[in-house]
Amino acid sequence: MQETAFRTLLYRYFFFGWLFRDASRGSMFERMAAWRHNQSQARWLPTYMRRWVWCGLLLYGLGHLFEWTFNAPGLSACFYVPSALAVPVNAVIGAAWIGLKTLPGPF
Repeated sequence: MQETAFRTLLYRYFFFGWLFRDASRGSMFERMAAWRHNQSQARWLPTYMRRWVWCGLLLYGLGHLFEWTFNAPGLSACFYVPSALAVPVNAVIGAAWIGLKTLPGPF
């Protein structure tokens, strides 16, 4: 069994696109099969949301630590900016999750 590279594992830990299939291509039956597959894989999206929330909170805490304890506002920005990026990422994941749970398939 071939081991997966660390970069690939790290990518799959934070980004979920590899779990889903393209439901806009193929015949009607292929699109429906891809949609059903995507709906079944949507169960993993809350896990990705939790990961991004915890990473955002950790980075925010590190930014606060560097700003107040070490009096380094420039260095703290290196932690605050990725922390702020976790919010729109979670919004996208939440929209995808709600869409896959509530919207009808591509018929």
